[in-house]
Amino acid sequence: MDFECILYEKKGAVAIIRLNRPRVLNAMNKQLWLDFQEALEDVKKDAEIKVLIITGEGRAFSTGADLKESKTRSIDAYRDYLEALQEVSRKILRFEKPTIAAVNGYALGSGYELALACDIRIAAEDALIGSPEAKVTSSVTGGALRLVQDLIGPGKARELLFTGESIDGKEAERIGLVNKAVPLENLMEEAVAMAQKIAANSAFSIKLIKRGLLMARGEASLEALMDYEIEACLACVSTKERQDSLHAFEERKK
Repeated sequence: MDFECILYEKKGAVAIIRLNRPRVLNAMNKQLWLDFQEALEDVKKDAEIKVLIITGEGRAFSTGADLKESKTRSIDAYRDYLEALQEVSRKILRFEKPTIAAVNGYALGSGYELALACDIRIAAEDALIGSPEAKVTSSVTGGALRLVQDLIGPGKARELLFTGESIDGKEAERIGLVNKAVPLENLMEEAVAMAQKIAANSAFSIKLIKRGLLMARGEASLEALMDYEIEACLACVSTKERQDSLHAFEERKK
C-alpha cells in the first residue's frame, strides 16, 4: 500500500506505521490522518498482524497539528476537524490489537496525544515530549486530560499542562509517562523486541484483557468489571488455543 504521508510496513506479526512528513517534523495535516486511518484499518483486518508500532520518520515523532492548515479554518471547520481528531483517538484507544508508540524525537501537542493513546510508550532518551497548548492559547485533545493524570498523577499532570514545558525521554521514564527510555539508535530494536514478545502470546487473551483494562479505567463499575472478568476468563479457557497452550506447557515440564 502506498501513502502520501505515512510509511507502512509489516514484519511478520508486527506492523509499523511511520508518520512521514519529515521536512515539517511530521506535523499532522488532513492527509496524514486519512492515510493513518486507512493503514489502521488494514492492521485491524489482517489476522497475521498481532501488534502495531507507531513512530516517526526523521527527527520527530510528530510536532502536532500543522498550523498552516489551522490558520485557514473557520470555527465550524475547526469543530469538524476536532471531532474527526477525537474519533481517531477513540479508534486507537479501543483498538483490539496492542499498540506501541516508539517516540523517536519531538512529540508535541497532538503528536504527544497520539503516543498517549497507545498502550505502551518507548522513547528515545533525548526525545522531547510535551503539551505546549497553553503557550499558544489552545487546549489538549485525544483524551489527554485523563490519560496524563492516569499515568503521572494529577499534580504532575497539572504542572506539565499549565507550564507547557517539555521533558526528555529520561524524565518521562522517571515519572511514568513512558514505559522505557533508550538510546535513539536502539529505539526501534527495543520496540520490535517488545512487540514480538507480545505477539508470541494469545491474541484472543490480549484482546479481552485490553477490553477489560479499558472498562477498569472508568467505562464500567467495579461490579460490572468483575462480572466481565469472569466471562473473559471463561471465553479464553473454552478455546482450542487454551488446550494447545496447556499441552505445550505440560510438554515443557517433562
